[in-house]
Amino acid sequence: MSRRKTPLGVACLVACFCFIAPVVAQSPGRDMNKEAMIWEQLRVIAPDEIDNFKAGTTALDSEHYDEAVQKYQAVYQRAPDFDPVMRRLGMSLSLQGKTAEGLALLEKAVATNRNTDNLSALAHYLYLAYGGDKQGTAAQKARALALIKEAVQLPHKDDDGYYQFVLAQVAIDNQDLATFRLATRQLSSLQPNLAVTHYYEALLAANDENWFAAEREIKKAESLGLPHEVAQRFLDSGVHTRATAYRAVIYAFVLVAAWAAGLLLLFLVGKLVSKQTLRSIEDADPNAAASSAELSLRKLYGRLIGIAGFYYYLSIPFVIFLVIAVAGGITYASFVAGQIPIKLIAILDVGAVITSYKMVRSLFIKIEREDPGRALSYEEAPGLWDLTRKVAQVVETRPVDEIRITPGTEVAVYERGSRREKANDQAHRILVLGLGVLNGFDLNGFRAVLAHEYGHFSHRDTAGGDVALRVNDDMMKFARAMILSRQNVIWNLAFHFLRIYLFIFRRISHGATRLQEVLADRIAAAKYGAASFEEGLTHVIRKTVEFNLTARREINESAQARRALQNIYELPALDGTEAAQAAEETLNRQTSEDDTHPCPNDRFRFTRKIISQTEPAISGLVWDLFRDKTALTAEMTSLIQMRIQGH
Repeated sequence: MSRRKTPLGVACLVACFCFIAPVVAQSPGRDMNKEAMIWEQLRVIAPDEIDNFKAGTTALDSEHYDEAVQKYQAVYQRAPDFDPVMRRLGMSLSLQGKTAEGLALLEKAVATNRNTDNLSALAHYLYLAYGGDKQGTAAQKARALALIKEAVQLPHKDDDGYYQFVLAQVAIDNQDLATFRLATRQLSSLQPNLAVTHYYEALLAANDENWFAAEREIKKAESLGLPHEVAQRFLDSGVHTRATAYRAVIYAFVLVAAWAAGLLLLFLVGKLVSKQTLRSIEDADPNAAASSAELSLRKLYGRLIGIAGFYYYLSIPFVIFLVIAVAGGITYASFVAGQIPIKLIAILDVGAVITSYKMVRSLFIKIEREDPGRALSYEEAPGLWDLTRKVAQVVETRPVDEIRITPGTEVAVYERGSRREKANDQAHRILVLGLGVLNGFDLNGFRAVLAHEYGHFSHRDTAGGDVALRVNDDMMKFARAMILSRQNVIWNLAFHFLRIYLFIFRRISHGATRLQEVLADRIAAAKYGAASFEEGLTHVIRKTVEFNLTARREINESAQARRALQNIYELPALDGTEAAQAAEETLNRQTSEDDTHPCPNDRFRFTRKIISQTEPAISGLVWDLFRDKTALTAEMTSLIQMRIQGH
């Protein structure tokens, strides 16, 4: 047997005596052919005692041991050398409680005829006398095992599983695992529907630490007649606890594997949809507002982003489980190994608690959003307000309700309002306009850029995106919390999950925005011409690069000279190739899957295929639409100065 103290060595010894009676009761009926042969042998020796012999056997099988002893003794007196009666009388006396007398007769039967029946009977009743929880010696138990092994090895015709049952019981008592395993396998083959068979299978499975099989077999044994208290004692020995724990581990592994497969599926679907989007853009007629395939892709992207957002929140309990499981597993392994690196365990366990807390807490931190810049009144730029309304009319959509100017180079639109207001196209529409791009901005190019932004309104791009925005915010809050608590380390699974999910979510959401940009480009080029759109977008790109370099130079010089900023918007353009080179790199770069917008050259390539232009060209610059350029640029310069000082 195993040197570990397993249920095989404990539960069996507790239960075996309670179990012998049910086993005997379940035994198949006696082999009547064999009985007839015994009667014929007795007829030669003492023919008048056949009836007593039969009556004794009936009493023995009915557990009427006193009557069995009386009948067999009558036969034994007339046939003292007849080993079958010695054996059965010895069995009856042992069961009657007269162990010494019974064993003496069984020993005499073996001495008279060393056959399978006599050897197995002696082994069995030696086991009953000295095995199990009896105070038998090791030599007595070993002799019982040797006797039953010899009995099984001798030739015998009848094999109803009794010999294997006895062999298994005695092998248990002798801690002979190999013999017990062999006897159990043979018993399973001969008597697969006996409770004792499944009981032994349960013991064997428990010894092999196959807790599922052990639990299953003991329950099967109980259903076939094993007393409930015996089965429960076996389960309570640790089998049920271990089976439950292993089952929980398996379920957890399956769930985690399914969750990981879901992450992979999201990535693959996002990649597939992205490729399909690029193919659709290349194949579509740019002179049409949007093809049916592109509209379907827009809907698909909306659903995919919703699923990806939901999956992030679904992933949180999985990630927390993995973080705690890894830390707990390493801690447990250290205790088992007997070498406990206190500092490492403390770092892992404290880190797991902090990470779990921060991950959950990040969901409940509300980000207070502020509108960029400040609102621009109609009186400050009546021409700009009128132009925005005219472009909205051309694009056939509702005009913006508010224009906000910023000190940067942004040109964008968004909506403010509830989800219901956005869905019903009743939200507050806002145009964000960075003053940094307005110098030298021609009205033709500006109208095309503005038409592009209105295209987002027209396609209802700004009505959605709440899911993407919220998920992105929650991931950023968690990332910030991880960095501040110094948990953005290589061993932290939550940190790696965040990196992976940001990558997947970015690929999906950015693929959607690339499609939105292309469709908005078509509206701009169709209304104001591909050349005007290209001119406008190129201007924005070049001015963004130029303004950033100019502003950075002025900020650095003012800091070194300890003076206030000059009006950044009125500074001369930089001489040299740095700005031109940076702008060219932006214009000529290749589109990647991480881009929110296709590269400019791709966008120009698509819009150049558009041959229509509904609106005639006009002359003038964007700054002509404002009443007081100097005041506005000075105000924005002061705002930049305040931000620098605040920083």
